Amino acid sequence: MRAARPLVFALLPLLASCQVFHQQSDSATSIPIRLQGELSVKAGQLLFSPCQEQRQLSISNDGSTSLARDAAELLKDGPDPLFADLQGRPAASPTAGSDGQLSLTQVYRVQREGHDCDDPNFKRLTLRAGGHEPDWSVSVSAKGLLLERSGQESLALPYVEEQLPEGRFNLTSEANGERLELWVAPQRCVDGMSGAVQHLAAELRLNGKVQRGCAYFGGLRSN
Repeated sequence: MRAARPLVFALLPLLASCQVFHQQSDSATSIPIRLQGELSVKAGQLLFSPCQEQRQLSISNDGSTSLARDAAELLKDGPDPLFADLQGRPAASPTAGSDGQLSLTQVYRVQREGHDCDDPNFKRLTLRAGGHEPDWSVSVSAKGLLLERSGQESLALPYVEEQLPEGRFNLTSEANGERLELWVAPQRCVDGMSGAVQHLAAELRLNGKVQRGCAYFGGLRSN
């Protein structure tokens, strides 16, 4: 019996390492991830297919987001899949007919038209904002800020970002004779033209003129 004891003690480090690996794996799966893809409804269940993937994830929503209501409103115009930009915790699905489950932690945007899985600039951006009457958009990256307006040439500007309380922030720029301020706040925002829903409200102040719109974080920023 004495010969068996060294073997038992030799196995203890191995068993301990297996336990540590298992705990780390469980912890890793609880980290929210950001995904873009197609959103559809089947038998009353929201299903999400990430870009360039075949799997379908059922959406688990505890009521903390308005995704189900927003999707139902957008799908009134037709049954085609929507585009959604979501953050959530992936897990095994308790229901049949899906390849897993996504427990939502954040909805960045949901829309019927516009930028989707084929958007080449998404991964380079920290923020995109835009509005209408007249049409305008602001794209922000590590290289600077690009202002685009209907009927006018695009304007590239440097900017300074200031963090404000309650998750708000503003971007300011003074160059080429332009005074630009973009104020952004974490607030559900609906585009009046397309019906798209985004997670940020935006206000563009350009040379004293105020224009309102919506915004969302690009691929380089999640909060």
